[in-house]
Amino acid sequence: MNRQQLLDYTAQLLQVESFKDYCPNGLQVQGRADIKKIVTGVTASMALLKAAQSVNADAILVHHGYFWRNENPCLVGIKQQRLKFLLENDLNLIAYHLPLDAHAELGNNIQLAHQLGITLETWSGSPAMIACGTLSKPMLLSDFCAHITFKLNRAPLLLGDTKKIAKRIAWCTGAAQNYFEDAIALGVDVFISGEVSEQTYHLAQESGVAYIACGHHATERYGIQALGEHLAKKFALAHTFIDIDNPV
Repeated sequence: MNRQQLLDYTAQLLQVESFKDYCPNGLQVQGRADIKKIVTGVTASMALLKAAQSVNADAILVHHGYFWRNENPCLVGIKQQRLKFLLENDLNLIAYHLPLDAHAELGNNIQLAHQLGITLETWSGSPAMIACGTLSKPMLLSDFCAHITFKLNRAPLLLGDTKKIAKRIAWCTGAAQNYFEDAIALGVDVFISGEVSEQTYHLAQESGVAYIACGHHATERYGIQALGEHLAKKFALAHTFIDIDNPV
């Protein structure tokens, strides 16, 4: 299919223009115009670029692309090497950040809920990035962490009492520790995110709301997969998700 057709459809699907983001959403590096095979992955690392080229992809769709706000704009070092590889191999790099986090069907937040068995009830924040819902059956935090480990194949960090009962959950994937106080105000038992900061421990202790850091990468593997599967089905494209493991 034509690259611009794919970009136009995806921008409308994810309502890209509704977000003020930290990076450009959509086409970041232009490659060949005709797209038959897409590879999806979390982050546009060199490992992902090489893996995509090895399976003859025409476009790489990621959640974490390039050209972040306040970064050095000079094309040197690792940035130069990545861009050189994309251009030499005529590969398109397409990235969707906040629009992919927030999408009500394909986004990272809702896809994580599907993985963990959380029923979504409401969204909070502006934009609405904090999801809130309930577990179908209350469980001890120790059991909930074991459940997370099984589902995400990664042991989370729990800040809270393992004997506390978890029922009402708020969550936001990735680096959302700054949303913890907003989640506390929602009256939840637990807040789930990917990363954690030093002050998060004290907030958890003083509020009584548990904090579970499940890994930035681990919580954001599912939205980009869902997007890739949707586009492949919609436009009869070949699609491969490539998971470049990251312990963070």
